[in-house]
Amino acid sequence: MTSIADIEIQADGTGTGELFEAVPALTCEMERVIASSGHGLWLSGPSQSAVEDALDDASAIEMHTQISSDEDRWLYDIEFESDAVDPFELVLEEGGTVLSASATNGTWLLSVRVVDRECVSSLYDRFDDANVTPTIVRLFDLTAETNSQCGLTARQYETLVAAIDHGYFEIPREVSMQELSDELNISHQALSERLRRAYRALVTSELNVTDEETAASPVPTN
Repeated sequence: MTSIADIEIQADGTGTGELFEAVPALTCEMERVIASSGHGLWLSGPSQSAVEDALDDASAIEMHTQISSDEDRWLYDIEFESDAVDPFELVLEEGGTVLSASATNGTWLLSVRVVDRECVSSLYDRFDDANVTPTIVRLFDLTAETNSQCGLTARQYETLVAAIDHGYFEIPREVSMQELSDELNISHQALSERLRRAYRALVTSELNVTDEETAASPVPTN
């Protein structure tokens, strides 16, 4: 049974540890799509020159290349040295998928999808063996009941997961709606309608909005 685990680890001891030592105000967010052979990380907080200096001085980082920027943050393709602890690779080696990863104040929060809870236990041991003590913040199984609690049908849930995995919600998008519909083997129109219904289901569920409230809400003018 597929499970989702939110895992918290300290950056100290990982390949990014030196970055936070050099610039404590640093914020990192993992790009949904790997930039090349390394990892795409959005870095922000201090000035770009401070970020560049920290990247240059970090002994655990083999290579870094800026590949994009967005206002006051910068996307770097980062490759760690072979002996550095790479938490993202540890997840992949245990058969997991990193759904999201971000770090502030020297602490990483990873949202990981795994085949079952046994994989979570194995991943915990891998982190622990690497002297990166993890904390399981949240762990739950994805079941039909879980989907229905969010107001989603099984197909809507699968579509949203596929959209996330393929970078549809990234800015800029990593996949077009046509490409995503081809991947799911459905029409462009069917995908559009399924996504709209899924958005509505999630919003009404998470905000606890009733159909009566929705119908009575005024239409925004701006």
